[in-house]
Amino acid sequence: MGMPVVHFEIIGADPATLRDYYADLFGWEFSTGDATTEQVSQPGNYHFVDGGSTGDGPGINGGVGGGSGFEPRVLFYVGVPDVEDALCRAESLGGRRLLGPEPTSGGFAVGRFSDPEGNVVGVAGPVG
Repeated sequence: MGMPVVHFEIIGADPATLRDYYADLFGWEFSTGDATTEQVSQPGNYHFVDGGSTGDGPGINGGVGGGSGFEPRVLFYVGVPDVEDALCRAESLGGRRLLGPEPTSGGFAVGRFSDPEGNVVGVAGPVG
């Protein structure tokens, strides 16, 4: 069985406006939190979307964040057993590591890579 998509992110320079937009558009409910690393979002500007509020089924958890200086993007994360191993494998298959693992300690981390066509994908899970 393949590895599941476990999280999505919508990042921009004005996360409060983005949250209002997606709350009005899709009825999403947000809870305050912080991203795993400041490279994902400014502290205090990352809010989580509970997958249970995204539809009738279990849904996928997500987050909307960013802040001044963050480029707009939409990204999904795949759950992996080891972030470093996944990034190394992505590189060995022709991808390019863009981030991570971040943080490098503490158990849970995120990383990003671009595939051979330049699409950016995130990975999330334990480190080492």
